[in-house]
Amino acid sequence: MPDSVHSSATLARRGLLFILSSPSGAGKTTISRMLLEADDEIRLSVSATTRPPRPGEVDGVHYHFVSDADFDRMVEEDDFYEWAPVFGHRYGTPKGHIRNALKEGQDFLFDIDWQGTQQLYQKDQQDVVRVFILPPSIDELRRRLESRATDAADVIDSRMERARAEISHWDAYDYVVINDDVQACFAKVSQILAAERMKRQRQTGLIPFVRELMS
Repeated sequence: MPDSVHSSATLARRGLLFILSSPSGAGKTTISRMLLEADDEIRLSVSATTRPPRPGEVDGVHYHFVSDADFDRMVEEDDFYEWAPVFGHRYGTPKGHIRNALKEGQDFLFDIDWQGTQQLYQKDQQDVVRVFILPPSIDELRRRLESRATDAADVIDSRMERARAEISHWDAYDYVVINDDVQACFAKVSQILAAERMKRQRQTGLIPFVRELMS
């Protein structure tokens, strides 16, 4: 019987749903962007939202921008993994082709809040990896929000109140990373992703490989 050469890189594996959550201003959007730029095996899950596009946002790239009526229809037809109201608008994760892509080893990145995380985890526990990013302090979080210079004081106060509510759910996540240095935080998140990909239950190619070894 001819020898076969295998490595962990060539073994088939199941994809995962990699969730990054944090209070606004803690850095999840920055870390998400860095991860997508550095890793070709993970793709951003594009959410649907009822809010209007912001300058520079492209429909189908940053979000799927839909009307309230369309969002209602999608909820009724069970087209979402999860959805939640946020600051007067609604956001949801369309199921689309995600389930089939997971079988082919495609990973998906989710930039969602605690409510969305809970809904997604309840529907698909085996594929979900939950990471929560904390700011180094509440004062630093406010400073970051104020430095954006895009929100009025009352909006920042509202975001800070919501941030405390989000942080209170930190222990519902598999991993918690403090973002006091963006490069160090990115490195830790990347290590978590790499380790989760190597878990035995996701290495679907291991069973035929081991059978071949033992034959």
